[in-house]
Amino acid sequence: MNPTVKDPFQKKLEVRNWIGLGVLLTLSLVFMPLNFTLGVLLGGLVSIINFYWLYLSLRKVFRNLTNKAKTALIVRYYIRFAVTGVVLYFVITMTPADVIGLLVGLSVVVMNIIVSAVIEASKYNILKTREVK
Repeated sequence: MNPTVKDPFQKKLEVRNWIGLGVLLTLSLVFMPLNFTLGVLLGGLVSIINFYWLYLSLRKVFRNLTNKAKTALIVRYYIRFAVTGVVLYFVITMTPADVIGLLVGLSVVVMNIIVSAVIEASKYNILKTREVK
């Protein structure tokens, strides 16, 4: 596999992240107050950026599996964790974003991974049952 080419499943996850955020934002705009929608938007952006940052870190480490690379991954993990915490602190304290909306937005990637896993597993099961017959 070419290390510069993204895995098709990774591409699907990234596209579905943005689609999921778009759906949640649309529903939030229609049914919820603007503060809630702002929370969904900011939470979704934080979670998607965090997911992409994790992807880049893991990709870099798996290109060079040494102890130094593993240590660098752990350091990057804590940096990402701290940056995310600082960003969330400022979002909560400095914006009118609703905290529940923020939590909904932060769950975009988690919901997407679950839905994507179910979709892919069901495709696999459908293919397996067709082979058996």
